[in-house]
Amino acid sequence: MGCKKICEYTDYHLLLLTANRDGHYTSNKNTTLKKYMTNLKNTPSPLRQASTIILVRQKNQGIEVYLLQRSSKSGFMGGLYVFPGGVVDPDDKGIKPWAPHIDIPSEHIGKQLGGMSFSDEDALGFSIAAIRETLEEAGVFLVSDKDGIPKNFKHACNLRLNKDLPKSWFRTLMMNENWTLSLSSLGRWSHWVTPELMKKRFDTRFFMALMPENQTCVPDNMETKNGIWITPQKALEQNLETRVPLSPPAVVTLTELIKFNHLNELKTNIQTRPWGDPIAPRLVPSSKGPVILEPWDPDCDSDCKIDTSDFSKKVLPPGSQFSRIWCDKGVWKPVSL
Repeated sequence: MGCKKICEYTDYHLLLLTANRDGHYTSNKNTTLKKYMTNLKNTPSPLRQASTIILVRQKNQGIEVYLLQRSSKSGFMGGLYVFPGGVVDPDDKGIKPWAPHIDIPSEHIGKQLGGMSFSDEDALGFSIAAIRETLEEAGVFLVSDKDGIPKNFKHACNLRLNKDLPKSWFRTLMMNENWTLSLSSLGRWSHWVTPELMKKRFDTRFFMALMPENQTCVPDNMETKNGIWITPQKALEQNLETRVPLSPPAVVTLTELIKFNHLNELKTNIQTRPWGDPIAPRLVPSSKGPVILEPWDPDCDSDCKIDTSDFSKKVLPPGSQFSRIWCDKGVWKPVSL
């Protein structure tokens, strides 16, 4: 039978495990999956802050989103399609140094992008990280100067391709050029927290932004290798066809976006949309492939095992509402109860 690889979920990262002929899943250190999971459960990894931007645009009679495929060599969701995003860096934080370089008054940050138990300082840091990561990974820059879009903003789009950039490159660029980040273009979408069983855990804010005019998405060819504009419906269809394998949060988000037929509807929604409760799924190991139970699943808060023996018959059509998602040979598929 040989070995097969399956994907275990984190909010932004997938850990590859292998299954031997006896059906025991092992890590690269030869630790059984059961022992591995037990150790992690006893000592949950700390959460790291991270940000994502869902880029959207109007196309004909519907909306499209931009998805990036992670490099197959990447330790971060290798081969899967995700939204641009990454970890919040220390240089992304600090209201005082960043206040002159954002397009909303610092005292309005909370109203625009904050929320309950989400300080203005954190809201700013997550927002700047989202813009920086979208520039680094997709080449899209939400920025302006006193005359509008900076004439030389493409310099930053090219600079981000340098593999040897210092961590502080983005902050230094903004201060030197005296540019202004377009925080007003961001809207709140969702708040994800990685399951406790996972080795790498993230506290992630999903922002939404309209694709700026006269810019083109270009993957960095380092962490990402391919980028596509696609409707939510087609993305979900092609996920099941294994043509566009999606990350679990992307499956949930795209299912949410199906109901929006026009960009104006989406713009109206994000103007008043709060962060809402954190989406903190539960990961359930299984010999047939791990299962993620979303917070609205009836078994999410219990320790019961999930029978996956007939999951191949329970895969739902694209766009269906679901509360659990199953990793079938590396493809995350919504399944019924």
